[in-house]
Amino acid sequence: MSGQNARFSHESLQDRKTIKTLLTALSKGLSKGEMTLGDDEEELVLQTAELMNVRIKATREDGQCQFNLRVSWSDPDAPTQGKGAPKIKS
Repeated sequence: MSGQNARFSHESLQDRKTIKTLLTALSKGLSKGEMTLGDDEEELVLQTAELMNVRIKATREDGQCQFNLRVSWSDPDAPTQGKGAPKIKS
């Protein structure tokens, strides 16, 4: 899928055991360097990088609890577009 824009999105109600299974599969994919995300309608394969950004947020408001885990990285298969050396004028 190198060089192509693609998206995968899924939302559903699941029990704790199923969510733990999904998180374990993501962990294994990160360790392996590749993960496949999919459902009955679509599938997306991602190659992971050695260094990745991670953001964790959690809230408890008005009786609702939520946590967000965001991991992002540059696609290792995508051609890099160097910006060149920075220039500073004074």
